[in-house]
Amino acid sequence: MLDVTRKRYRLRIIAPAYPAFNIYSYIAARTTALGPVCVATSVNEMEKWDVEVIDENNLRRYGPKQISGGADHEFLQSQRPCDVAGFYGGLTSTIPRLYEVARFYKNKGIVTIAGGQHFCKENIEEALTSGIDYVVIGEGEDTIKELLWALEGKQDISVVQGIAYLSDNKVVFTPPREPLKDFDSLPLPDFSLVRYAKIDLYSVERIRSCGMDCEFCTVKGKPRRSSPERLLERISFLLETKDARHFFIVDDLFGQERDETIRFCNMLRDYQKDTERRLDITVQIRLDKAKDIELLSAMRQAGINTVAIGFESPIEEELKAMNKCLKPENMLAFVKVFRKLGFLVHGMFIFGYPLKDSGNFSMSSEERVKRLKKFIKKARLDTIQVLLPVPLPGTELRQRLQAQNRIYPVSDVGWEYYDGNFPLFEPDKPMSAESMQLSIRKIMGKFYQFKYMFMIGLNIAFFPSIIFFLHDIKAGWRIWYRPWRNYLIRFGGWIIFKNWTAMFKKNKFQEKLKQAKTHM
Repeated sequence: MLDVTRKRYRLRIIAPAYPAFNIYSYIAARTTALGPVCVATSVNEMEKWDVEVIDENNLRRYGPKQISGGADHEFLQSQRPCDVAGFYGGLTSTIPRLYEVARFYKNKGIVTIAGGQHFCKENIEEALTSGIDYVVIGEGEDTIKELLWALEGKQDISVVQGIAYLSDNKVVFTPPREPLKDFDSLPLPDFSLVRYAKIDLYSVERIRSCGMDCEFCTVKGKPRRSSPERLLERISFLLETKDARHFFIVDDLFGQERDETIRFCNMLRDYQKDTERRLDITVQIRLDKAKDIELLSAMRQAGINTVAIGFESPIEEELKAMNKCLKPENMLAFVKVFRKLGFLVHGMFIFGYPLKDSGNFSMSSEERVKRLKKFIKKARLDTIQVLLPVPLPGTELRQRLQAQNRIYPVSDVGWEYYDGNFPLFEPDKPMSAESMQLSIRKIMGKFYQFKYMFMIGLNIAFFPSIIFFLHDIKAGWRIWYRPWRNYLIRFGGWIIFKNWTAMFKKNKFQEKLKQAKTHM
């Protein structure tokens, strides 16, 4: 319980730092997760409560940092003591850091609360014995308010739906909370609550959940939405208050509820025309939406320039195992449509996905690398991301691999390695864990190279040629800009990949992997 004599309380929500430098570090330092902001905004409307968000990956505005990484919480607590510390567990790889910081606050007598995708039922007890007092299960906007009321003594903890806690050393689950449906009633996310962060890319959403049912994904269920008007209001609010120009619509599948999506795109197009401001928007979308030219045209007119597409694999057997409703023979034709309409295409792949029933199918790591490189070249993708399969808690993939006794023990290969860059289970033969990891380094190393530094300069030298497009400046700009942008990113990607490789060599993962194999 909290001190009822206090005039005001403070909730500090912490997004834990990544365990080490990785391929996400660059973008993480320029954005922040939407979930903690939404929860903080909800609490900020409560009487007697102040709230702040500390994103340990984005402390670019005078943030108090530890030499070892992350925020200096001793300093924060001395400057602005919090009564409750909340923790964002949306990324499994950050969980060890989450528990480390949670123990710091708990040892100081601060109430600790955690929530996020990592905390499925199998990990609840782990959390409650690792410095967490209460786990919020599911969406947190309403649950957190009721839980804080209970901590103020206004109601009993047991009546708060959707939480778990320890009582007499036993885990207590309260009745589950119904998923949110009326998103229009929620306040606009207030990014000013994120202390010390410099945000260049703002996350917004319209639809939660996804009905595609991919085996490796934690996001399941019937899609639930807010109105197109509310999403436009979120974007316009950020433009007008933060001068935000770059947005990422975090919906797992942009284009769900097709007609409403098109209506949103048309509204956003008209808004930009009226305000004379051009926005740059990135979305996640299915590859087969290439068949819907009306939707794609509306997206382009709305300023949606970049599409992140989960190709996952050009190997049919792997696509079937993932529950992906795609055919490899259609992929190249589909991506050609996106490119023709002017979209920048970011391709996402999963290397070496474990098959449900391999039958007579067998393919070496070398052959898979060859197939993937060939596909990437033919698809002419602008940027790529190749990861290893991650058996995340709560997914069907993890359940299947656990039943087959193929997952390396977390006691050996800890949660910090659950970021897609490390092998976490025994792969299908004839592959080995070591060859899988080497394979993604080969693919990424081929795509992101030092040579693009010279290509940047060469491309700049050709900029005056845009004069030949005076009759259509926009077309000339697009022809020049796309390769220049890609060369810049690929050279930057080489720097990031080089730093990650250096960090990997210092890491003791290979030793842990050998130990894990002995415990299988």
